[in-house]
Amino acid sequence: MEPFVRLKAIAAPLSIANIDTDMMVPARFLKTVSKQGLARALFASQRYDSSGAERSDFILNRDPWRSAGILIALDNFGCGSSREHAPWALADYGIRCVIAPSFADIFRGNCFKNGILPITLDTETVQRLIALVGDPSLAMLDIDLIEQALVTAQGETIRFTLNPKERERLLSGADDISIALHLEADISRYELDNASQAPWFGAIPETDILTAI
Repeated sequence: MEPFVRLKAIAAPLSIANIDTDMMVPARFLKTVSKQGLARALFASQRYDSSGAERSDFILNRDPWRSAGILIALDNFGCGSSREHAPWALADYGIRCVIAPSFADIFRGNCFKNGILPITLDTETVQRLIALVGDPSLAMLDIDLIEQALVTAQGETIRFTLNPKERERLLSGADDISIALHLEADISRYELDNASQAPWFGAIPETDILTAI
């Protein structure tokens, strides 16, 4: 997973609360188990009409927000089903950060597993940022995860906080697999100790386990 240290990118304003995972990735796109190719699925019902043509009134179909790397939305972002396709689609589109007053817990956890930084700020600050980046000339934000700060195009610095473990996970680019591999020695030691203390677990052939139970 690509480490997240600093991001300078266009921020797209979505002045909508309760953006759920079905809005981010409609169910018809859930047939794939690949993280690639989901960029087109992101907000598909809002971005495209029934013929597949772009809707000109949706923010991600307009310049400069078409190239957004940051989304700013209202409360309860990522609610609904726990589908991990939602952060997959965000990442495949190029969104590395979402700013909102609050996030659904499962979605927020999935962000860290996919290299996306969820920043929680108070509602007043979020609404002010939404208004700011709605101006094309002020849409750029500079986010520094080491300093836990974002800087607006007008030079204002806004601080945010993150759990130290979550912050380190993004900075190092660690996903669940790499974290498990980092503990490989401990896992092997546990398996050896467990085998010596309970050798009968290894005495039943795999094909007979269900019969034995």
